[in-house]
Amino acid sequence: MARICPISGKRPAKGSHIWRSGKAKKKGGIGTHVTAITKRRFFPNLQNVRVVLPNGQVKRIRVAASVIKKGQITKAPKRTWTKKAA
Repeated sequence: MARICPISGKRPAKGSHIWRSGKAKKKGGIGTHVTAITKRRFFPNLQNVRVVLPNGQVKRIRVAASVIKKGQITKAPKRTWTKKAA
């Protein structure tokens, strides 16, 4: 499944993990040096949420946490009824 938010369009971002060795000059060393750079990805904070769609249908979708915090979606109400005994 693609890690893309359908509301905000957030997707994984590229970045680097930088490895350094040595002691900082201000701590009494001769300075730090980059020894390796490896590629990495920053993933959006996607959450599974039950959402009420504009047509009134309730559906479970994966949206970014920032979308939930901004109130760009309307969460479905929690179930209040109980199952009948068999």
